[in-house]
Amino acid sequence: MDVDPRHAEGLNRRHFLSGALLAGGALAAGAVAAPRAAAAAAPGAGAPSAVLPSRAAVLTTLRLVNDHWIGAHSDPGNNQWARATYFSGNMAAYRATGEPRYLAYARTWGEKNGYGLNGGVATRFADNHTAGQAYFDLYDIDRDPAYVADIVESLRRMTHGTNTSNSDWTWVDALHMAMPNFVRVAAYLNDPAYLDKLWSLYSFTKHSVAGGGLYDYTDELWFRDANYVWPNGSAAHSPNGAKVYWSRGNGWAFAAHAKVLGLLPPGDNRWPEYRYNPPGLSRALLTRQRADGFWNVNLADPLQHPGPETSGTALFTFGLAYAIRTGLISRTTYLPVLARAYNGMVATAVHPDGLLGYVQNVGQDPESSQPVTYNSTADFGVGAFLLAAAEVATLAG
Repeated sequence: MDVDPRHAEGLNRRHFLSGALLAGGALAAGAVAAPRAAAAAAPGAGAPSAVLPSRAAVLTTLRLVNDHWIGAHSDPGNNQWARATYFSGNMAAYRATGEPRYLAYARTWGEKNGYGLNGGVATRFADNHTAGQAYFDLYDIDRDPAYVADIVESLRRMTHGTNTSNSDWTWVDALHMAMPNFVRVAAYLNDPAYLDKLWSLYSFTKHSVAGGGLYDYTDELWFRDANYVWPNGSAAHSPNGAKVYWSRGNGWAFAAHAKVLGLLPPGDNRWPEYRYNPPGLSRALLTRQRADGFWNVNLADPLQHPGPETSGTALFTFGLAYAIRTGLISRTTYLPVLARAYNGMVATAVHPDGLLGYVQNVGQDPESSQPVTYNSTADFGVGAFLLAAAEVATLAG
């Protein structure tokens, strides 16, 4: 989930202005300042190149990062959302490289967890469904129905069960965690009712949470949950008086739409609505990219923790690469943005030994798990980077 409001960590928010801001003046309420003017280049890095490296170079970095993670984690871990997001990236790395160790590692993970879901098949909690994405990736290779039995049964209960609620997804992360599985199960069972259910759940998140939904059509960005909806949410204002558009939350949304569009039949009548979001997010990101290629933890306030952050940037890189490859956005306009993001991560966040740094750990907003440092890493951040690198490799070939 990162942190669902129903299971929020005890996070201390900063409701104060630093001395520098007091001297310089706070941001106007809701204003979006120009990040490039406010954010210096990341430590030890100049302005990244606006040209993609070769496919071979991208895959070399992908291998470096994934090999480091696997080497440091002989136990593949549990089936919860964070580790499952890593395995979604690991499977993308396998598809990009054909490296048998990556496939074997994923099979070991699936077997260790019995291809089950955290919370069991009765769960409706989106985070618990994340593992289904990697299980389906493995099913595509091994064609073993046991791999997907639990995710299919869980979504069957949501789609055809007696509880017909569509209000399960009240936080934006849920889009990434659960949406792709509904498309997968619809195809697996040849049952369009799963696409109908997906549409109902998605529509609630986008249009109905907090009365108007989590998507802001003016800024073309997503609020994390009802607490952040401008202007009346309990956490809607940054310490500097701006809106709060959490980078990773918007990254989850971008990745969700990219994955769904990559799976959804083009003839589905909901396809245009899903298609609309990647260009909108791309427009929003275009003017907010930092000089070092990253995006700030708060897309609306570059002064709130103004250092580099990898997980949101990696998810944006994945989404931008997908949208460029499939013609959803202009290659001419956005390829330099994508290249700066990818090259910036490689120059600043990828350690010589492959450890991926500057990952904001588990949270729900820009204030979570601060400070973010060169050594801050996490499984889901590595997974996001692997998704991004695998997609970038398709453009760099």
